[in-house]
Amino acid sequence: MKKAVVLLSGGLDSATALAMARSEGFDCYCLSLAYGQRHSAELHAADKVAKSLGAIDHRTVQLDLTMFGGSALTDASIDVPTSPAAGIPVTYVPARNTIMLSLALAWAEVLDSQDIFYRRECRGLFRLPGLSCGIY
Repeated sequence: MKKAVVLLSGGLDSATALAMARSEGFDCYCLSLAYGQRHSAELHAADKVAKSLGAIDHRTVQLDLTMFGGSALTDASIDVPTSPAAGIPVTYVPARNTIMLSLALAWAEVLDSQDIFYRRECRGLFRLPGLSCGIY
């Protein structure tokens, strides 16, 4: 069966990405990131979602991004907003998705997979099919 790495935050969108990958017949290997965010509820949910949707494996990478700050999720001096604001939200974590995709690509290469499923905040669900893993 085809293998895919699914970036799984534990939220509804990433759970949907996992369900889509499973419905397309992929064996799914889920990857979450504990980056020093203020909450752990989504990480606990990710574990439950991975198990309930039949993921082959679910791993959580520990990578502390609080050293950079710049986000209400990783910097205690920035208040978490209680209402929406214009522009880039203060809950945006600089480069988090780039880091997560890099980690997913590394695991996909090890798994000999060419498919990564993920979601981008407020922009929908994406699939990276046919990656050139292992080509240097």
